[in-house]
Amino acid sequence: MAKPTRRVHTDGMSAEQVPSGISVEDWAATPAAVRTLVLTLLQTVAQLQPRIAALEERLAQNSRNSSQSPSADPPNVPPRPTRAPSGRHRGAQPDHPGHQRPLKPVEHVQRVVEVKPATCHTCGALLLGEDPNPQRQQVTELPRVEPHVTEYRRQTLTCLACGAQTTADWPAEMPPGDFGPRLQATTSYLSGRLGLSQRDIEEACETLFHTELSLGSILAQEVAVSAALARPVATAQTYVQQQPAANVDETGWHEQSHRAWL
Repeated sequence: MAKPTRRVHTDGMSAEQVPSGISVEDWAATPAAVRTLVLTLLQTVAQLQPRIAALEERLAQNSRNSSQSPSADPPNVPPRPTRAPSGRHRGAQPDHPGHQRPLKPVEHVQRVVEVKPATCHTCGALLLGEDPNPQRQQVTELPRVEPHVTEYRRQTLTCLACGAQTTADWPAEMPPGDFGPRLQATTSYLSGRLGLSQRDIEEACETLFHTELSLGSILAQEVAVSAALARPVATAQTYVQQQPAANVDETGWHEQSHRAWL
């Protein structure tokens, strides 16, 4: 803030403000034009002080004192304080109630294995009957994914009457290109939604789905899916732009060499 001034009256001078830190004699010896300039500068600084304070407050904002995302914090933001050790072990505590994975309905289970004791553990007698409330444990497993390859054979036959050759039309249900819609959707999901590179998609398809793809094939599928989704994406974009609130933040990221954000 500019230092306060005081009003004085000197010989041959009218009462005016004298900046703090300057003696009355020095101020009286200062040319009038210089005094006017100094007072104007002090007034300008005083007017800029609220704006400077607001800018400094904005510069000091981070994820700890505002709604700013932690990814946008500058490097000089101190790390969050660590909690003092409580002396307990990591994980659930002895008095904490357990939360198990909920069981699926029986109609959604592909296989049921009944495990019964054959003999009594005490006397060895044969055991019969059914437990009305057995203990249940469900194990979820992924099946081995094998690619389903369909080979289409278009034949050309010669007419026995006139000798002309006729080639059959490809069936309408045959997808264009070498890959079906589900495989194209999967590779596009790995790329567009999960952000995998084309080499990572190549490895994922071979490891998880036992399907070998070249980098060029992955790129061709991305182009085809992008073209197929162009109209619904434009419709969704128009709809979002017409809404009063988008409900997204402005967390940015780098796409190629450009800065992007929502």
